Formats: sequence, structure tokens, C-alpha cells
Amino acid sequence: MDSSTAHSPVFLVFPPEISGPEDESTDFSAMTFSTQSPLQKLFATKMKVLGTIQILFGIMTFSFGVIFLFTLVKPYPRFPFIFLSGYPFWGSVLFINSGAFLIALKRKTTETLIILSRIMNLLSALGATAGIILLTFGLILDQNYICGYSHQNSQCKAITVLFMGILITLMTFSIIELFISLPFSILGCHSDDCDCDQCC
Repeated sequence: MDSSTAHSPVFLVFPPEISGPEDESTDFSAMTFSTQSPLQKLFATKMKVLGTIQILFGIMTFSFGVIFLFTLVKPYPRFPFIFLSGYPFWGSVLFINSGAFLIALKRKTTETLIILSRIMNLLSALGATAGIILLTFGLILDQNYICGYSHQNSQCKAITVLFMGILITLMTFSIIELFISLPFSILGCHSDDCDCDQCC
């Protein structure tokens, strides 16, 4: 073996200016993520929690609708207005679906799922707005739901307070649902600046 080849230096270390492919992808994703607004970042991190809240509100709204289903007995003269409007049922379907789409979008982001989630949240926001209007009419029309028809019932005022409390609770659910679903339907997650790692 030749002595000159035995002692020739071999460079096994990359020069400092050469970087691996991992560094480039990390810088690119960090740069793309920084283009999102702070509100979009907040919604992206809390997407699963807000979706769960929407589903819970939908289930509770449906439960109140089932309670109203059993009110056509004495001294109740008729079903309450909010039950006749059907809002506890179709409103709960909208809330549950929009929440389910948010959770699905958190787990896996596709172009179709982004569009469907925005559409469902828009419908949910419109449904919540309609529910607020219907509940306002219900509070006006049914404020004497028991006592206006049955003065002999000693518990009529307590039952009326309970009934008004249910309507106010439904109103609160609708307002919170509007504040959750409206930003997602307007801001949403655009496919140009949001991928699986950034939107979810």
C-alpha cells in the first residue's frame, strides 16, 4: 500500500452551508403558519373543543324539545310556540352536524371536508339566528303559558318560571352557537394557506 494514499485526508463531515432536507421543510411550514391571523390560529387550536361544545348544545336542545313533547296535558292548553316551530329538533341537527364536521376536520383535513365544514357552520349560524328570533317570539307569546289559563293552579307561577328558564337556556345555547359557528363559516380554513398540520 502506498504511503501517500494511506495518509490522505478523508472528509466525512458536511460543510456548514449544506443543510439537510428536514431543515428546509420545517422553515417552510413555520413560514406558512405565520401567515395565518391570530384569530385563525386560536380557532385552529380549539377546533376539537368547540366542535364538542356544539354537539353538547345540540343534544341538550333536542332534550328540551322532547320535554316539550309531553306538555299537552292539563293545565297546558297547547304546545308552546317554540315546540310548534320545530326549532329544538332541526336546530339540534344543525348544531350536532357542524360540531361533528369540526372534529372530523381536526382529525383529517381534505379539500371536500373544509368546504362541507364551512357550509355546515354557515347553516348552523343561520339556524342559530332563526332560533334567537323564534325564542324571542316564544318568550313574548308564552310568558303566561300556565297562569294565563289556569288561575286555580297554586303552582302556576313556579311552573311558568321554570318554563321561562328553559327558553332562556335555549336562547343562551343559540347565542353561543352563533358565536362559534359564524367565525368558522367566514374565516374557515383555506386550502391555499392551510394544510393538515396547520389547520388542525
